[in-house]
Amino acid sequence: MKKIITVALLAMTFLSFSQQTNKTKQVVFSTKNKMITVYTTAENTKLRLTQTDKLVFSGAKQPLETEISVFVEPKKTFQNFMGIGGAITDASAEVFSKLNKEKQQEFLNAYYDKEKGIGYSLLRTTIHSSDFASESYTYIAEGDKELKTFSIEHDRKYRIPMLKEAIKTAGGKLLLYVSPWSPPAFMKSNGSMLKGGVLLPEYYQSWANYYAKFIKAYEKEGMPIWGLTIQNEPMATQTWESCIFSAEAERDFLKNFLGPTMKKEGLGDKKIVVWDHNRDLMNHRANVIFSDAEASKYAWGMGFHWYETWAGGAPMFDNVRKVHEDYPSKNLLFTEGCVEKFDADKYQFWANGERYGSNMIHDFNNGTVGWTDWNILLDQNGGPNHVGNFCFAPIHADTTSGELIYTPSYYYIGHFSKFIRPNAKRVSTAVSRSNLISTSFLNKDGKMVTVVMNQSDKNITYNLIIASEKTVVEIPANGIQTLVY
Repeated sequence: MKKIITVALLAMTFLSFSQQTNKTKQVVFSTKNKMITVYTTAENTKLRLTQTDKLVFSGAKQPLETEISVFVEPKKTFQNFMGIGGAITDASAEVFSKLNKEKQQEFLNAYYDKEKGIGYSLLRTTIHSSDFASESYTYIAEGDKELKTFSIEHDRKYRIPMLKEAIKTAGGKLLLYVSPWSPPAFMKSNGSMLKGGVLLPEYYQSWANYYAKFIKAYEKEGMPIWGLTIQNEPMATQTWESCIFSAEAERDFLKNFLGPTMKKEGLGDKKIVVWDHNRDLMNHRANVIFSDAEASKYAWGMGFHWYETWAGGAPMFDNVRKVHEDYPSKNLLFTEGCVEKFDADKYQFWANGERYGSNMIHDFNNGTVGWTDWNILLDQNGGPNHVGNFCFAPIHADTTSGELIYTPSYYYIGHFSKFIRPNAKRVSTAVSRSNLISTSFLNKDGKMVTVVMNQSDKNITYNLIIASEKTVVEIPANGIQTLVY
């Protein structure tokens, strides 16, 4: 009997080891017999995610200083890639509802179909209202601390139907996470959902319960929730829905209320994301929360936005790198970015697309695992927005004509989302001239994806060099390319 048990245990140990080995097995990349397919988008051309070349590798020698090169080293790998997507807000859903069925399907395919569109795999939505809605609202009667009146009925009109259609178009699965802009007015120091204020301590538990109720209600509708952010932009007093959480307040709310409540409610598997604000203050937030063991155990990672440029400076990509270096066990997720100050004359303003391309490359190269745009759809006015904060989206709909307007931002995002698929691994990539920027990912199917962006107003010929192999590529001025090989 003892012998049988011993053999069984050995067999189980071997099986477990085999499963672990298979789970961690890395895709080995080779250039042998590989064809490089090049897709290009460029200003002052008709190229929009257009296949422009088929190339082969040949022998490479030491590149000259006079040449421009992109160097890829497949043996050096970094973070796992989670996905790319955008937010379905009330505004997006309201605009979507005004399109005819044909245009709705075109729109859904454009974002969520991997073949016909750009293959979004991430999705963010709001917990009750944000500024991108026609009005402020919550899911309870004002003053209902016990949440007895909780109902998501409001969302059934526009938002839930659109969310379900998006998930369906994506093949039945999208990684969905949720974010609140403000607690109900009665829970706050200023008695309003708008213009900042703080969550009153006596409502900490009630507000924590609110997240749990929302997640359960959405999951009951057949929409699995991957995770949540604690508070959108917790250091900004906005004219719209907003709420201030200092680093210490967010830490304590997570540690003492939200984390334990999610666990108690059977939602301990949901990923909790802290900060959800700009790159400028993210290091301080990380230090305060991740250095506290009790708070940190509930935090999957940190979300961030790109709006630190409001102060007139450049994007602070280095802060992303520093958080990644300081807290390598925590994940970094870009949770929101959009081009502010809508102007219909600038639908095709090329710099808007370039802003996306540059931010995505730098964020990925600094350790970011996923990237989420803001509204996926807005109308011809950059709304609806109940406080007049009109912005750009990658796709706009003219609700008077029923037409969809694709902006450069859509195509720039597509150069990443269409080709880099979830569970890819980032690969070491460097350039020899600052007018090019680049990143690479190795997909699970063994295909390498290298994105190269030309920030100059001149066509550039460059070498793509991998070990002793190279190919020569031309990229147009103010263009972006994806090389698949």
